[in-house]
Amino acid sequence: MKVLNLMGGLILTFVLLSFTSDQKPSLPKVDVKTLDGKMVNTANFSNNGNPIIVSFFATWCKPCIMELSTINEVYGDWQEETGVKLIAISVDNSRTSGGVLPLVNGKGWEYEVYLDENSDFKRAMGVNVVPHTFILNGKGEIVWQHTSFTEGSELELIEIVRKVKAGEDVSGH
Repeated sequence: MKVLNLMGGLILTFVLLSFTSDQKPSLPKVDVKTLDGKMVNTANFSNNGNPIIVSFFATWCKPCIMELSTINEVYGDWQEETGVKLIAISVDNSRTSGGVLPLVNGKGWEYEVYLDENSDFKRAMGVNVVPHTFILNGKGEIVWQHTSFTEGSELELIEIVRKVKAGEDVSGH
């Protein structure tokens, strides 16, 4: 019995240590499709040491469209100030993904946009509802995430990006 208690204690210690590590999760390695049909692995998303916003959306999701359109209005300023890159991931399935390119072109979005038609990336990231937005630091580590969008949410988003760019901890946000 003492051996079992000792083993249980060691296992618990190991588990706790693995969760208290300073290392943050990074993007899983999943293939997504560009709007022109090429496959890209999400592990290759990078931005020269600058923050990345990864935004999961769908063509049928009004708050998603509102969020990406609102950010689009200030995206140039954000890029100039922080070097941030926004990567939009459509979770539309193969039946509805044909509407993504016309939507992107119609809205004039300048983002990198990828299709996750099989929801592999969505599942790997634990996304259950859209919009779901993640911020990665310059090392590609996921440091913040948020679901939903309301008017003014973009102000919180750029504030977090500024802190990430400055190397500040944003885990309390």
